[in-house]
Amino acid sequence: MIIETQVDVTKAVLSELERAPNARFREIMSAFVRHLHDFAREARLTEEEFQAANAYINAIGKHTNENHNEAVLMAGTLGFSALVCLLNNGDHGQTETDASQLGPFWRMNSPLTKNGGSIVRSPTPGPVLFVDAYYRDVRGNPIEGVEVDVWHSSPEGFYENQDPTQSDMNLRGKFITDAQGHISFRSVKPAGYPIPIDGPVGELLRAQGRHNMRPAHLHFLAYRLGYKTLVSQIYPPDDKYIDTDVQFGVTRHLLGNFVRNEGRAPAADVSPPWYSLTHNFVMEAGVARLPRAPITGKAEGERPQIPHLERV
Repeated sequence: MIIETQVDVTKAVLSELERAPNARFREIMSAFVRHLHDFAREARLTEEEFQAANAYINAIGKHTNENHNEAVLMAGTLGFSALVCLLNNGDHGQTETDASQLGPFWRMNSPLTKNGGSIVRSPTPGPVLFVDAYYRDVRGNPIEGVEVDVWHSSPEGFYENQDPTQSDMNLRGKFITDAQGHISFRSVKPAGYPIPIDGPVGELLRAQGRHNMRPAHLHFLAYRLGYKTLVSQIYPPDDKYIDTDVQFGVTRHLLGNFVRNEGRAPAADVSPPWYSLTHNFVMEAGVARLPRAPITGKAEGERPQIPHLERV
């Protein structure tokens, strides 16, 4: 159609989208175009601001590589990852759920590890942590044979893919639930950490006067045929950043009971204090699908120095 006014632009684009043969694609793109065009009208977007936005999107791509995913980091920083997760789990956001966002640091092919084994694969100082996790269905029955990927940051605040001083796949492992739906492993207690701010995400946080810190957490990804893949993060409730997570990932249901112990540890080589965590996960029936891994490699060279931004 020939454009007469700015209103006609939206009509023309929506008219062309009607030609798309995939109904879901039409629905998503039509909604996207309507909201995008209305955003430009509401914000009275200038040409200079539009050009700056294009440059910003290009920069997200340029800052993404095999060991860092700026797009996933940005989605979390805007709360979009958390929103999509809650809209698609827990009866479409109506009830509590163990589900959480995947985050930018999951890697495929974590080493298969026996129950009770350690995921500490290179010297990693820090308080020892013993974890017991149980997987059940919505009726409370244990689920045997669940593949559970576990990963977390070091007590110094680095995932192994960020840190050349850590061995490949340090603080990562894959476990299989037994007849009781149970896995157990030994690690070190993770710490909160700053997300990278050398790219577009850092610019966004500085402009808002926000800090770049995540509270400490453990990641779990549970996969078994017949069940919806469950991605979760478990947080210690006493972390100083628990109320201001830069990625908006903390829900009350994901607060874990990290217990400090002063007595005898389950392993003879562990002196107090040590920590323990027991958590119960519920998996919903559904289609088992593994997500696309946001990273595939490991950084080389010097350990990165990631500044801490202060919250204004």
